[in-house]
Amino acid sequence: MLAYLWPLILVVAANTAYQICAKSVPQDMDPFASLTITYVVSAIASLILFFIFGRDTTLLAEYSKVNWASIVFGIILVCLEVGFIFAYRAGWQVSVLSIVQSAFLAIALIAVGFLLYREALTPNKIIGVFICLVGLYFINKS
Repeated sequence: MLAYLWPLILVVAANTAYQICAKSVPQDMDPFASLTITYVVSAIASLILFFIFGRDTTLLAEYSKVNWASIVFGIILVCLEVGFIFAYRAGWQVSVLSIVQSAFLAIALIAVGFLLYREALTPNKIIGVFICLVGLYFINKS
């Protein structure tokens, strides 16, 4: 059970800290300059963790396995980060933005799962989409 729960706990804790950091980037700082620091720190942390948790392999051996996903993932992460920074600068509340984007993300991923991965589109998922949309209405109603 712990092997199932600890990644979820890590994601929730990290995402909470992530939202605080994204909202705390100084207003007068260029978000892309901020992200250069973010990604240098991330690269160093990833390198250290590779050597701490790495198996019997080398970094170059692992780099030889890279495919398009790692490169596109890097571009997408920048889009994600800058999207949150600009959303907070536009006035989104930290208590609302994540919920709204998560609901729309859930809806999008149901479609992706169905169209690309042949996952079942069950009545429960359709009802869940409807509930998400109703929830979005109430969250955004002032």
